[in-house]
Amino acid sequence: MNTVKQKLTLDGPATYRIQVPGELDAGWSDWAGGMTIAVESGGDCPPVTTLTGTVDQAALQSVLRRLYSLGLPLISVILVEEFANE
Repeated sequence: MNTVKQKLTLDGPATYRIQVPGELDAGWSDWAGGMTIAVESGGDCPPVTTLTGTVDQAALQSVLRRLYSLGLPLISVILVEEFANE
């Protein structure tokens, strides 16, 4: 098994995918730090909004605080891709 070293830093950008229940329309993108917003809804399942974008840790915390202030619980926050600081 290969071991991957973490390169995350507080000021380095990384791509994250955040999922919350409910529907946020694309107009919230600027409010969410320029992250793209997609809503998945189908059948009997309630809608889920996915925010995806490349941000640093400070911007990620800002988006998470904003979602919290809207009363939206987190389904998931996933690191999709990290960028090396070179």
